[in-house]
Amino acid sequence: MDKWLWHARVVKARTSAAELVESGHVRVNGAREKSRGHAIKIGDVLTIALDRTVRVLKVTAFNERRGDAASARVLYEELSEGHPNSQRN
Repeated sequence: MDKWLWHARVVKARTSAAELVESGHVRVNGAREKSRGHAIKIGDVLTIALDRTVRVLKVTAFNERRGDAASARVLYEELSEGHPNSQRN
């Protein structure tokens, strides 16, 4: 899970992604997950509590490597209300 969060550019460093998960700030399909190695699959909904925001992302793809911002955006659908990348109207 930490690797996907890093590839999707939710955080800047993979260690930050691991700390985010281990501190209990990530939910997978509504259940709190504290294992950074937890396997996620396409269709899972991640709720991520960041500093001042909460992002809700639906996993749509995986990448073998971390790419630029454009390639990161295809890895998820933003479900958070009011977020600039939100797909909801």
